[in-house]
Amino acid sequence: MRRPASLLPVLAATALLLTACGTQHSGPGNTNADAAGPPPRTQVDDPGKNGVRITSLTLPSASPSPTRSTSVSADSLPGDSGILAAYEVTNNSAKSLTYSVVFTFMSSDGGAVVNQTTTVRDVGSGKTVRGTVRAGELPPTAPRVTQAKVLEVTTVPAGEAPAEPGTCPASGIRVSADKGDAAMGLRVVGLHVDNCGKSDYTVEGYPLLELLDDDLGPVDGIEVLDGSGDITTGVGPDEPPRPITLKPGESATARLVWRNTTEAGTAVNVPHVRVRAKAGADPVTVTPHLDLGTTGKLGVTPWAKAERQSGP
Repeated sequence: MRRPASLLPVLAATALLLTACGTQHSGPGNTNADAAGPPPRTQVDDPGKNGVRITSLTLPSASPSPTRSTSVSADSLPGDSGILAAYEVTNNSAKSLTYSVVFTFMSSDGGAVVNQTTTVRDVGSGKTVRGTVRAGELPPTAPRVTQAKVLEVTTVPAGEAPAEPGTCPASGIRVSADKGDAAMGLRVVGLHVDNCGKSDYTVEGYPLLELLDDDLGPVDGIEVLDGSGDITTGVGPDEPPRPITLKPGESATARLVWRNTTEAGTAVNVPHVRVRAKAGADPVTVTPHLDLGTTGKLGVTPWAKAERQSGP
């Protein structure tokens, strides 16, 4: 049977309408991610510290979980919580500085959830440098981060900053300090010299030290002792200094040893130590934050070849 000619336009229009309805939800710009929008960016009222301040905080989009958000930023890394703080560093001093900055990410009640440390290198006098720092991966039970602030700022002259991990200075010698160890009031921080160059390097005796305050001025009134025996016997007997030749890839260590006993008088804190591996070597300023209390003493052990060698 032939359909009446008058019905053909109606049937064609109906088919077009059904086709359009069937494709509406698969078109571009209608995915769930687009509907949710980008993660919110919050302007942070942070006065900052020593020229460093947080300018904004990017948080994950809200999720049904009462304790944690699971939605992350589009540019987050695998395992990343998606929390990102933007910061700026302004150097108001007369010389180039390298900054070590501790950022703390906090919950709504002001409690710290996680700290992250960032090094900002070679900030020229009068210059401002901007960057970002991530909170990283957080455990599922961690409180939800809602704010952040600059917790601590340490600066050293740019030309005396320890080499970036995995790099080798032009001198071929990398000097650094570890995070140290503390027990029952006894403090020990290791100094390390790594021969990352191509020639042998010899050290003998004790590292040469200058104790510096927050403004990189000298700290007076502290007796720097050869050896640790007058501080404690807990780190082993004092060994006599001897020449140590480091082949490429080899390392030597020395230790700073002190007690943070506080009695009568004013406690002394030494945030910076300028280290020379030997006379004539380039200085490197490390930041071990020596809390010397009122003891007035710091013991230094001689260089000794490290058992575990570093790569060149």
